[in-house]
Amino acid sequence: MRIITLPSKDAEDELQHQQSLSWIDSSGDAVLALGRNYPAGFRVPLHSHAKTQLWCAREGIVLVGTARGRWMLPPGHGLLIPAGLEHATEMVSAVRMQSLYVNADVVAAADPRVLEVTPLAASLMEELVHSEETPLSDKRKWLIMELLLDEIGRLPERPLGLPFPADQRLARLCRHFLKTPAANAGIDDWARDLGMSRRSFTRFFRAETGLSFVTWRQQACLFASLPRLAEGQSVTSVALDAGYENIAAFTTMFRRMLGSSPSNYLRARAG
Repeated sequence: MRIITLPSKDAEDELQHQQSLSWIDSSGDAVLALGRNYPAGFRVPLHSHAKTQLWCAREGIVLVGTARGRWMLPPGHGLLIPAGLEHATEMVSAVRMQSLYVNADVVAAADPRVLEVTPLAASLMEELVHSEETPLSDKRKWLIMELLLDEIGRLPERPLGLPFPADQRLARLCRHFLKTPAANAGIDDWARDLGMSRRSFTRFFRAETGLSFVTWRQQACLFASLPRLAEGQSVTSVALDAGYENIAAFTTMFRRMLGSSPSNYLRARAG
């Protein structure tokens, strides 16, 4: 298979973005590689691709949203986006992005999944994205592509997706929570706000999000905290603002979900 690579560019306006979408979907190549730089605050409106996309944040933090959820990509992570799924993106900070677009019969995805990009996968993507500047032989391109596709199937999944309910009343509470996270937020308060019993709310919340309230609350606290940590804010202030009684409790949650302490995790991703 052939790979077509675009060199990294600064953020383009809407017209150029639409031209890129047309190029991606009309290409007959099974795999495409693309690199770009985006400024903080840049938004890509709702769109979809005919190919499965692996959207990787090499630097910076990105939010990808669909009708039913949001996914956060800190440095060193990628989002596997199913072909045909409408999604929009927002750059929380300045972002260096690299993406693969692969025919759905080569890499299939039923739902979006946040994956931790291994050093091997990152190096292989870097080679492909910059092959315009440093040409590769057809044989080397093919070998890199085959190894990268195999490595994608081995990337560990991370809990950086946050399902959002379809019910607008519950969605309002979820959005408010992301703005003002509280690790000790109680089910009873949310149930009272919606005029439900605790038992009814518990069933309703799981039916709307697919998660228990406690699990969603924990993931939402992590979701809300990562951008602030990546900006360089102290673990202490982020932990206390998120409603944790002390740094140790926040660090324990962080390590349980992402495998290391906040400082070590972000240092490794930045490297």
